[in-house]
Amino acid sequence: MCFDFSAFSLENFSDPCQQELHPQARVGLALFAEGRYFEAHEALEEAWRESQGPQRALYQGILQVGVAYYHILQGNYTGALKMFARAQANLEAFERPCSGVDVPQLREDARRVEVALRALGEARIHELDRKLLKPVPMISSE
Repeated sequence: MCFDFSAFSLENFSDPCQQELHPQARVGLALFAEGRYFEAHEALEEAWRESQGPQRALYQGILQVGVAYYHILQGNYTGALKMFARAQANLEAFERPCSGVDVPQLREDARRVEVALRALGEARIHELDRKLLKPVPMISSE
């Protein structure tokens, strides 16, 4: 019996994190950068639903960070902490950038916000420095 190896090219084994961002993910990242976290969630959710592999976890993790930020702005301390935990679970496997997103920096930015939030506590959630809510960090394509 002879096996046909022609279907197995190097393209089929490429690094999934080298793939382009889904078009709706790009929309979601732009909305996220504007602080429009609810709208960013909608766009990123569409990208998440249409994706597979690492991008699926990436998009879900990003949208969960955005939902955590949204909860903070709405004064929902418990909701924010739950979303940070879920986001970190989705993003922890990324030890390097993926699809142009600097995931390690995103995780660090989210951790910094979570630490500040915990330090303030629920009663002082509105005192959180909004400058900590940074856009999703991207790597340059140079």
